[in-house]
Amino acid sequence: MLNNIDLKNILVLDIETVPQYSSYDQLDETFQKLWAKKMHSYVKDGVTEADVYDRAGIYSEFGKIVCISVGIFTFANNEYSFRLKSFYGDDEKVILNEFSELLKTKSNSEDNLLCGHNSKEFDFPYIARRCLINGIPIPSMIDNSGKKPWEIKHLDTMDLWKFGDYKSYTSLALLAAVFGITSPKDDIDGSQVWKVYWQDKDLERIKIYCQKDVVTVAQLLLKFKGMELLKDENVVFTN
Repeated sequence: MLNNIDLKNILVLDIETVPQYSSYDQLDETFQKLWAKKMHSYVKDGVTEADVYDRAGIYSEFGKIVCISVGIFTFANNEYSFRLKSFYGDDEKVILNEFSELLKTKSNSEDNLLCGHNSKEFDFPYIARRCLINGIPIPSMIDNSGKKPWEIKHLDTMDLWKFGDYKSYTSLALLAAVFGITSPKDDIDGSQVWKVYWQDKDLERIKIYCQKDVVTVAQLLLKFKGMELLKDENVVFTN
């Protein structure tokens, strides 16, 4: 599996997203109505639009990106290392611009690929949409508009795990457990990120959580190639 792909050509990424506002009450009237329409199937049995606003981060129209973590493989002394960097903060436009600048350095080779878990369904389109909303050109490695399937340089560990089976979703935590990889969800999970951001105001904790997901995806890629896992000392954090 992945025999023809050089790990050093893969940029592994993960994003963390939150609702654009700390509470439903801060939405203007137009977006309150639009949110209510979006959540119509959840608003029942005493549950209100405000009660489910914590879900807003899932949707690019109502959420924003607060962290993008990326990692690359290097090979030296007959073993792989993995280097991580994160773009994070309150200003989504700054995050997207800095991430876009990084991708420009990777887009000059047809061999370079982007990879995440469930990234084709979530991370890649979310980044593209938020770039448009913020008036930022979509990075060429993210934008698949008008491209032929073989021109799209995206990998997805969940997609790879399906082997053509479209019936089910397999979480990153489950695959980590299956392959004996340390769980990335040992502190928080995705459903708690909004609270850590808006209530605890702890961006560092979100960054660490995001980086753990990136490392786990990297470890899955190694397992998919039938290779040994990264050693802890070979995982390098640059910020």
